[in-house]
Amino acid sequence: MSETSLLAKLDGLENKFKEISTLITDPAVIADMKRFVKLNKEYSDLEQIMKARKEYVMMLGHIAEAKEILETESDPEMREMAKLELDELEPQIPAKEEEIKLLLIPADPEDGKNAIMEIRGGTGGDEAAIFAGDLFRMYSKYCESKGWKIEVTSFNEGTSGGYKEIIFTVSGENVYGTLKYESGVHRVQRVPATETQGRVHTSAATVAVLPEADEFDIDLKESDIRTDIFCASGHGGQSVNTTYSAIRLVHIPTGITVQCQDEKSQLKNKAKAMIELRTRIYNMEYQKYLDNIASKRKTMVSTGDRSAKIRTYNYPQGRVTDHRINLTLYNLQAIVGGDIQEIIDKLIIAENAERLKESEL
Repeated sequence: MSETSLLAKLDGLENKFKEISTLITDPAVIADMKRFVKLNKEYSDLEQIMKARKEYVMMLGHIAEAKEILETESDPEMREMAKLELDELEPQIPAKEEEIKLLLIPADPEDGKNAIMEIRGGTGGDEAAIFAGDLFRMYSKYCESKGWKIEVTSFNEGTSGGYKEIIFTVSGENVYGTLKYESGVHRVQRVPATETQGRVHTSAATVAVLPEADEFDIDLKESDIRTDIFCASGHGGQSVNTTYSAIRLVHIPTGITVQCQDEKSQLKNKAKAMIELRTRIYNMEYQKYLDNIASKRKTMVSTGDRSAKIRTYNYPQGRVTDHRINLTLYNLQAIVGGDIQEIIDKLIIAENAERLKESEL
């Protein structure tokens, strides 16, 4: 994309930005919550582009002035200052253009949403459940470092610790856009606590990350939902285990079933279960969107194939390998302790490179 066509595109978006700025103050638009939320998101995205446009235009203006001074000015001091400014600004232009091009590619509309995460122990029996517990702790620590809130919806504990399955919601800023790269099969290679011979075993757990559906994303009819009420099991204290507070919701048209037993209150459990049910129904459609992307380009986000091995945690060698970008790091203890930002950052860079390549085809 040439400098002229990039500026022309940015000028067109500036008009759109002004139009949206006016619309979001219109009482009729504010009254239509679905439209108001959509326009606010669009405004926020365009605001970033407008900021980058302002910086880009300013840089081009300074470069043009410096060139004019070099062509017309005879004062050596003025010429030297102009040359220094050119030497500083010209190398920054390609990076600024790349930044703008990335901002111009439509982001996944789900990126700003909260997420529902599901971790299931896979092959490996008790050790797989223990590893699922390790992954849950890793994500808990990571979310804590980001200032995000975690709420467990349901869990099924392993016989030797950890979880056969645990489902939880993560709330905060740009949660799904960050955690979506964690979807897929995670493998662990280590000597299990249950192994008497000291042999290294390979076990696995699957992680699914779903964007949480907003209320207006999907219209759920009460007549399509069957509600079952039962006693909670597992930890939670006497009142949780003896009160009929656990909720199971069955969506009759799709057969999707969710349950929540984490709260003492039946109403709170039902509210959490409804969020998860809405999300799982919504994600049946969202999966088609992911599959469509995957058919066009290599993507760092799993398309739901539970056999897709994305990462290996090797304890004997103290290494973690992300197979999508052939990244190997030798700081396993820090990573399982929640320090996964470097991996996510490198996956985002690889994803952005693919998006740029696709946009230029």
